[in-house]
Amino acid sequence: MDHRYLLRTLAALASFVMLASSPVLASDASAMSAPSSQPTLRFIESNGIRMRIAEMGKGPLVIFVHGWPESWYSWRHQLPAIAAAGYRVVAPDMRGYGKTDKPAAVEDYSIQQVTADLVGIVDALGEKDAILVGHDWGAIVTWHAMLLHPNRFSALVSMSVPYNGRGPVSIVEGLRRTLGDNFFYILYFQEPGVAEKEFDADPHGILSRLYLSPDSPRHPPQVTDPKRAAGGWIPRLGAPRGLPSWLTQAELDYYVSEFKEAGFRGGINYYRNFHRNWETTPQLAGARIEKPVLFIAGDKDSVIRGATAEALTNGMKNAVPGLVGVKLIPDTGHWVQQERPAETNAAILEFLRGLPK
Repeated sequence: MDHRYLLRTLAALASFVMLASSPVLASDASAMSAPSSQPTLRFIESNGIRMRIAEMGKGPLVIFVHGWPESWYSWRHQLPAIAAAGYRVVAPDMRGYGKTDKPAAVEDYSIQQVTADLVGIVDALGEKDAILVGHDWGAIVTWHAMLLHPNRFSALVSMSVPYNGRGPVSIVEGLRRTLGDNFFYILYFQEPGVAEKEFDADPHGILSRLYLSPDSPRHPPQVTDPKRAAGGWIPRLGAPRGLPSWLTQAELDYYVSEFKEAGFRGGINYYRNFHRNWETTPQLAGARIEKPVLFIAGDKDSVIRGATAEALTNGMKNAVPGLVGVKLIPDTGHWVQQERPAETNAAILEFLRGLPK
């Protein structure tokens, strides 16, 4: 096995911790008559499921794709800013999240299905193609949407998770060989029904421990034994001593309420498709993304493991010849678009304005 590939893959998928600040939309009903400074929330049919989308603005279509454990609300700072610049912006609750449908079968969350959901959004909105913006698992989905549906997506802004090409083994297989009986959240998520039972019982517990900055003060963890048998994930994450500066209590409460209703199983099922996705996409060996791509991350995002912009560029250049730049935002962690909305919005807009008309 190519251990360099495994290390790169681990680095690209190995963390989570942070978010930002704006008023919570009161409800879907009130949002339907909300002022133009807030998106409209409505439902569409896409790829055989009912999806809730947040939408505003007119112009070229830009779809914002959230990660785990998030929702359309992760883009609350981007939607008004990008819409005001002359774009039609849409942020769905991805399948399994929020008010969007939550199919029961694990395979219903395969990369083929979740990328087809994005194509379905383009179709439902009467557009021919769209620009994609994806963060965390949304980055994984949008990288693959560019590869699997190249005629439907014209450009990409990817955040936090870089793309180095298809590796010789799946991430799950590599982790199992490397970690054995030790705890790692991706392997924990492979256990049917286990992680969602833990998180559904304490949504505030898991979300408040993940939505933090790298330097956020924490209480000591309750479980320090590295073996999986010692416990789940919440007790391994020290409880926060307070909210980070960019996350209000109202914002955290909104996320918690969404997951209390939706549960965590749908989002965790994305992880349960890692091996299936690798097995079912052999055609992506050597595939390249030629269309324009911008990569954005916080320089302290543990997913990139301290990599410089030069190192990230070199890691992606073979698989992503369309890469036009890497933007690392200083003193910023994983939840980059929520921690540093002004800097993130400026980078997105500069990229959009430079695209061919």
